[in-house]
Order: sequence, then structure tokens, then C-alpha cells
Amino acid sequence: MANLQSPANHGRLALVIGATGGLGGEVARALLAHGWRVRALHRHPEQAAASRAGLGPVEWRAGDAMREDDVVEAARGASLIFHGANPPAYRNWRGLALPMLANAIAAARQSGARLVFPGNIYNFGPDAWPVVRETSPQQPRTRKGAVRVEMERMLAEAAGSGRVRVLVLRAGDFFGAPAPASWFQTVMVRPGRPLRSVTYPGRREAGHAWAYLPDLAETVARLADIEADLPACETLHFAGHWLARGVAMAEAIRRAAGDDRLPIRRFPWPALYAAAPFVRLFREVLEMRYLWRVPLRLDNAKLVALIGPEPHTPLDQAVRQSLVGLGCLPAAIGAPALLPA
Repeated sequence: MANLQSPANHGRLALVIGATGGLGGEVARALLAHGWRVRALHRHPEQAAASRAGLGPVEWRAGDAMREDDVVEAARGASLIFHGANPPAYRNWRGLALPMLANAIAAARQSGARLVFPGNIYNFGPDAWPVVRETSPQQPRTRKGAVRVEMERMLAEAAGSGRVRVLVLRAGDFFGAPAPASWFQTVMVRPGRPLRSVTYPGRREAGHAWAYLPDLAETVARLADIEADLPACETLHFAGHWLARGVAMAEAIRRAAGDDRLPIRRFPWPALYAAAPFVRLFREVLEMRYLWRVPLRLDNAKLVALIGPEPHTPLDQAVRQSLVGLGCLPAAIGAPALLPA
């Protein structure tokens, strides 16, 4: 029988799965700032603790997100589980993402914790855009989109059983430092190198939604503080930085570099098509090209009704801090990122 103790009886302990990742690390930091105790799961906890020492007093536990027993044990006493684990470099989503989520669901069922899942826009096809709401139809045309739909279905079914409380927070493309799988740092700029040009992968005039990791993490922490008041199965949208002209992100990078003449180059999509038969990663990247060709904006009215205005670092400040963190700009150029109270 599942242990459905009230969160108040657990204390404010959160388990963060994926704390060495971009969003998971920022969520751990934000939860600590909100007074939560944070536990993190990692196969090599000593190594993780050393590499992420700047996060603060995180309790690192040895374990593998692919092993149910490890996740269940790490979640003991927690009232919140943040599931931020993702397969690296788009690889084997079905074989890795689904089992990891199933293990997190099992841990939430045993501990009585609220399970928080960061969603994205892969779920949606042409019938949903340009403005996507929580109730928009999910009819994706890609394999990764289908996996995302299946993951959210797993969460809904778990919540529908009455034994798990779920929160899905969907957002656009990540940026921040680090955001290892983000287009910002894998395509637009080259981490560790001075800015010589910017590569923009989309149609310049097609709008694009971006989520600055510290802002998104702060949103998770604010929702964590009120999670007991939320429905057992809740889905919310984080609007983040909606840029009606997608190329405005590249122009913000120019401003951060202090060089309005910095070249904005096109992404070499034709070269990826040519190499795709031989390189699986290129095939996976090409599948998501449609998201760079059409405007797709997340409606956050429901979220704002719960927490008030989203945490929102001004674009130029967020971009500058991201570039400093990626080693593309000297720290002296960057100013500390401030979140609104």
C-alpha cells in the first residue's frame, strides 16, 4: 500500500533527479534558497558533489535513475521529487526516458511526494500553434514528441490512480549556463571561445520561446511552496522570453558582445540532411527543425493566476550572464543576474 502521508509530515525535503544538469542544478539552487533541504541522486556522488560544489548544502546519494530501488530509497522522507533526468544528446529516448520516469513515479507513490516534471513543446503539432495552452491537442509528428506525449500520459494515469500527485511545467528552449543540450550553447555560440559569429537555426522572422534556467527554476520553487494547494494532477505553461522575431536572440548576443556587426550566420541544415543517413544525432536534430520554422508561444495565464508575474530576468541581462557562464565573455563584462522578488 502506498504511503500517502501529508507533505507537512515529511518536512521540506526535495529529491532532485538530474541535479548535475542545467535545469536540475538551478532547481536545486532555487529550492535551497526557498528553505528546502535538497537531496540529489547520482551514480558517483563524491564526483558530483565536487563538480557542483557551488550549489550549496546538497545531500548527494549514490544511485542510478534507471534502478527503481535506488530512486525509491533516495526519495524516502521527501515531499517533492523533481525529475530532471534526460537521455544525453537525444539518444534512445524511449529506452531511457520512459524507464527513468517510471522509477520516479514509483518513488513518488512510495513516499507520497509531489512529482514535478519539466515538459516541453515537442508534444505539439501544427493543430496546436501558434498559441499553445495547457489543454491544446497533443498530436506530434515526431518520434520524440510521441515519447513526450507518452511520458505525460504515464504521469496523468499515475495521478488518476489517486496514489501520486503530479505537476507538469512546460517551457520553451532552455538557455543559461550550463544548459548542455540547449540550442543556445550547442549551435548558436561555442562555449569557451570568444564570440566571432552567431549561428541562428531558425527563420529569422518566426517567433520563438526561450526559458532562462534561473527564471524557470525559481518558478519551480515558488510552485513547490504552494504545491499542497494544487490539484493532484496539474499542468502549467511557463512563457519565458517570447521573441516575436526569433532572430532577436542572436541580436541580443550581439549586444552582449558589444558588436552590432557580429555576423549572424545560417545554420547548415542542408549539410545535416546530407550526413543524416550516416549520423544518428543529425537525424534526431532534423526531426525538430519544424520548431524553428513556425511561431509557437506558450500561454502562461494559468501560471500567472497562481504565482503572479513570472520570474523574468531581462533578456540582455540573461543572455550576458549565459555567455559569461559559458566562457564566451569575460566575467568583468557580465553583471549579476537579479530575479524579481
